[in-house]
Amino acid sequence: MTKAHSFHIPVMGLAYTVDSPVKVAQFGIDSVVSIVDDILMEKMRKVYCKLYEIPYKEITNKIEDFRAKRITSYLNVINSLCEKKFEELKNSVNEKSHEIREYFNMLPDSSQLKQKFLELTASHINLSELSSWVKNNLALGSIDVNIMTKLDKDNYLNGEKLPQEYNDAHAALRGFANSNLQSSIILSAGMNPRLYGYMEQFEDFYPDENGYIKKKIVLKVSDYRSAIIQGKFLAKKGLWVSEYRVESGLNCGGHAFATDGFLLGPILAEFKENRNELIKTVHEILFKALEEKNRPLPKKELPLLLTAQGGVGTAEEHQFLIDHYDVDSVGWGTPFLLVPEATLVDETTLNLLIEAKEKDLYLSDNSPLGVPFNNLRNSTKNLERLSLIKQGKPGSYCPEKYLSSNTEFTEKMICTASRQYQSLKIKELNNSNVSPGEYKIRFDKIVAKECLCVGLSEPSVLVHKIEDKYNAEGVSVCPGPNLAYFSKKMTLKEMVDHIYGRANMISRTDRPNIFINELKIYIDYLKNKIEEAKLPAANIQEKYLLKYVKNLEEGISYYYGLFTDLKDKFKESRTGILSDLDASAKALALLSAKI
Repeated sequence: MTKAHSFHIPVMGLAYTVDSPVKVAQFGIDSVVSIVDDILMEKMRKVYCKLYEIPYKEITNKIEDFRAKRITSYLNVINSLCEKKFEELKNSVNEKSHEIREYFNMLPDSSQLKQKFLELTASHINLSELSSWVKNNLALGSIDVNIMTKLDKDNYLNGEKLPQEYNDAHAALRGFANSNLQSSIILSAGMNPRLYGYMEQFEDFYPDENGYIKKKIVLKVSDYRSAIIQGKFLAKKGLWVSEYRVESGLNCGGHAFATDGFLLGPILAEFKENRNELIKTVHEILFKALEEKNRPLPKKELPLLLTAQGGVGTAEEHQFLIDHYDVDSVGWGTPFLLVPEATLVDETTLNLLIEAKEKDLYLSDNSPLGVPFNNLRNSTKNLERLSLIKQGKPGSYCPEKYLSSNTEFTEKMICTASRQYQSLKIKELNNSNVSPGEYKIRFDKIVAKECLCVGLSEPSVLVHKIEDKYNAEGVSVCPGPNLAYFSKKMTLKEMVDHIYGRANMISRTDRPNIFINELKIYIDYLKNKIEEAKLPAANIQEKYLLKYVKNLEEGISYYYGLFTDLKDKFKESRTGILSDLDASAKALALLSAKI
């Protein structure tokens, strides 16, 4: 069945989209749930079981394979609720026609489904026929899940290390595989060969002879080369990547996996140019692997979707990505943080997000993973972290340990945001013979790490008034820089109307084009890397910086050609875009000379 919408809501944090499907799936909107935090999912399962009077039995950490079972149980509950809501909506033609109209009103005006509905209702079709048509044509939004592949910490029982399949990412994958969802798993944060190999064990990831795959694989990538390497790797195991989800390295929320200066436009152009070759090449590998496994061979070519996300903010940009690059869907993340009907955000954080300007949104060093992390300067978690430093107690209690990855001082992995690690690291620093200036730089780097496990799940505790034994109140939030241009709480209908150009939720007139904004962010990132390279302990090579510059120069050249050739797109903003490209080229030339 054809997708209802040309946008999707990507994963955001741990809690922000944890129950988004229950809120938006009945309107045909796809959304993504993070399945990193099984503790959060168990809390949310209890919330929804109580709300909808569903029998609930706690899955404690004393139960074997509790992590996978919690994830499976939560996904099954929200899937059941989504299907129930959807069936009620489809059956409401007679009693609640306004709910059906709400579904169709949200669809893009170009939707054939919407046009057919308007045609049927205008022709005075009887309710029985209309009801039958509605039941056969409406699509439920997909309940997709996300795993950060590198979050695959070893686990222990009674001091003994458990087998690999009990590692965090492996157990999360198993939790999804054992659920009754028919949807996609989005694998992000790079390649994990062991995890990819583990997927072979689950029947739902394989295509049948009709090409149907119950649980599809989606790879979140930041360049074409990464996509084809991972696609081939999985195809050799008989597994098809159904979608490549291209995300801007820096013009997005959450963790920022910066590329070496590769920009979104040229990346999408490369995918568009090589899409058919990608399908053909990977198909050949897939069919060979399926034959070797004596598995059914699909009778027809399997579909391959290309989607994009990161920094899109206007209907014009949205439609341009679809029309010019043949993108199948566009991800709208950060703006949905201002839509309580779609995401889970506590009131304090919501107000901070509404008031946030460019200066409040920054790329931080707060993530324990050592990856740049988009942050809000005055978030309650940031203030809590600074207060603990001031009290001489930097670091957090670290109750959940999902981001544990460091074995510098311990045999078992610990988190760099934990009080244990920061105390040991500061002690080591105190025993070193460094200058006061160098000491401050190193100290600040140690204490910058923030407890994201608790911080990113805390909104659920606050909104649903869940009893929390950790007594933590600080909320971590990771909006993309695009948030600065959205400054009010929105209804779901208002946000969808903005996406499709039926309304405008941006009051400011100074918002840069999506591609220009990303380019400026990359130049700022380069500027910071050059400054960082001056530090004694820095391990940044001139070769890397010059390669970064070269890729940005090629990106600017591509955009000059793109916006010069465009005749019927970005008419009002083209002059400003070309002027911004001139300014960016000059800024880059100065940085290149500095290198």
